[in-house]
Amino acid sequence: MRAVDIIMKKRDGGELSREELAFIVDGYVSGEVPEYQVSSWLMAVFFRGMSFRETADLTDLMLRSGASMDLSGIAGPFVDKHSTGGVGDKVSLVLAPVVAACGVKVPMMSGRALGHTGGTLDKLESIPGYTTRLDEKRFREYIKRDGFAMTGQTDAIVPADKKLYSLRDVTATVESVPLITASILSKKVAEGAEALVFDVKSGPGAFMKTVPDAERLALSLVNTGKAMGKRIVGVITDMTEPLGKMVGNFFEVEESIDCLKGKGPADLMEVTYRLSAWMLVAAGLAVDVDSATRLCEEAVASGRAWDLFVRNVKTQGGDSDRMMSLYGNYRSAHVRALRAPTAGFIQSVDAFKIGLAGVYLGVGRNRTSDPVAPDVGFIFEKKKGSRVEAGDTVAMVYGKDAGSLDAAWDLVSGALSIGPARPASAPLIIKEISAL
Repeated sequence: MRAVDIIMKKRDGGELSREELAFIVDGYVSGEVPEYQVSSWLMAVFFRGMSFRETADLTDLMLRSGASMDLSGIAGPFVDKHSTGGVGDKVSLVLAPVVAACGVKVPMMSGRALGHTGGTLDKLESIPGYTTRLDEKRFREYIKRDGFAMTGQTDAIVPADKKLYSLRDVTATVESVPLITASILSKKVAEGAEALVFDVKSGPGAFMKTVPDAERLALSLVNTGKAMGKRIVGVITDMTEPLGKMVGNFFEVEESIDCLKGKGPADLMEVTYRLSAWMLVAAGLAVDVDSATRLCEEAVASGRAWDLFVRNVKTQGGDSDRMMSLYGNYRSAHVRALRAPTAGFIQSVDAFKIGLAGVYLGVGRNRTSDPVAPDVGFIFEKKKGSRVEAGDTVAMVYGKDAGSLDAAWDLVSGALSIGPARPASAPLIIKEISAL
């Protein structure tokens, strides 16, 4: 078997066998297939695509390239949620304790901010002392004790994905739906989940800018996951505006606290409850989404979800007392108000521009090695549909220094659109695709 023959076959639209895919994946991890040939293969996949069977085989081969979390001996069910990335998307911080409070084990392997999208690990690590570097022993122990644990990908988990993603990033093949699918699913299956709920974002603040593109990815995730024997749901949600009222690392921890205490903003709670409810249905603990939603709402109203969140903070090394003393106070001294330039109704707050501005402010990063700041970001006082007068404060914007505010300001001011009429509302939950 030769790599060049496999590249030619895919270039010409052929369907690759599992053995041919294994030759590429295993050869790249071992160093036997050179990077330039894998680059050519990635580009062929980008243009020719893959069947669901090919994508499932690629996912499984990537999964088997390294270690998987062993959760045997712990009573399930095990269900996780994955978001394709957004702005102000702190759903995981709220959802994990809510679902765990309902009896589902949530093994959550999350990522960091990259580009305009936020990272769950960065948000959690803005809590003093909180660590997301968990070995398998602690990951198992915390899930068994608290019902959920939050960790990052280790070097031993799916090494093929790490190498292939780095190469995709520099060969303009990141947006390939089958490659995205294999990347996401291989990591999620490696963490031990039996069922998965995917939040596929659509809109300016998402990687998938249109609903048809988001639907293609959702279908790929659902059908490939089903082919691998997993119970899968794909929920397409809107990412036109930032989710909630806060964008930033500790800012989003604050808003998560509000949510768990029953005071979260309506848009954020709608998305959180919908995804949480599907997790309960996927786990077999509720017969439908409506009954599952009521269970999730009761977990918040009773205080059980909040208690689990605080317990997890302590379990993973965080100082919960310090966290609460910082609540409402952890703000950079470098701040500027975003004011409405004219009277009217806010038509939109562009999530993509806010996310990009956040990189300048210190919320996010361009490279995985870039540091992030915990006390910077956006606190919105008004969003889409709000009536404003000229000079009204729309948001307070915090930067790591004065220069960061200057650098971000064109994006910040350009994100705000004001018109004479109140805009029509649009659904947050766009489409749901179930393979349960």
